[in-house]
Amino acid sequence: MKKYFFTFFFVAIISCSPKLFNKKWTEEISPLRYKVQFETSKGVFEIEVDRKLSPKAADRFYQLVKHRYFDNQLFYRVNPGFVAQFGSSDSTSINNWGSVKVPDEKVVKGNTKGTISFARSGPETRATDLFINLSDNERLDTIFYNDVKGFPTFGKVTKGMDVVSALYSGYGDKTMGTLDLMYSNKSDFIKMFPKLDTIHKATLLK
Repeated sequence: MKKYFFTFFFVAIISCSPKLFNKKWTEEISPLRYKVQFETSKGVFEIEVDRKLSPKAADRFYQLVKHRYFDNQLFYRVNPGFVAQFGSSDSTSINNWGSVKVPDEKVVKGNTKGTISFARSGPETRATDLFINLSDNERLDTIFYNDVKGFPTFGKVTKGMDVVSALYSGYGDKTMGTLDLMYSNKSDFIKMFPKLDTIHKATLLK
């Protein structure tokens, strides 16, 4: 397993522009099925979520999209043939959402190409950080990571997988060593990695 892959930092650095947060949002329940459209610097793609695969993950993803968490976020780690990772922002927002724990769930459907799952660093650490599988990653179904087994998927890219596959991947894992900078000063992080692609907007589709 590649170093740093699912590390999730709950750091104390305060960002100058944290995203809005209301604890009541974390009580919202998602539909059984729903779609999300991502408008990115590379184009548009859609994800269809099936709540029965991982209900708690589907709920949290729904909450994040509904309340505009992903708007103007970076695909901060794109590892060719492995994953495209996003969802980390300023530390205040991460800590706010992370303060409401998402219970762990078993893997029902495997990490095949195009599926989406939450990253995590241990028990009940699924919070805001996600990855889309860029290939079939079967080992992620059963691997034990800090006493938690596997990474449950809860949806799949149904349109625009070519867009996801085209996300800039030239930095690979190089960004992972400087995530503290992204949490504290996103503009400086972007200066270091100017070719990273951006999520302009993520929207629930009716």
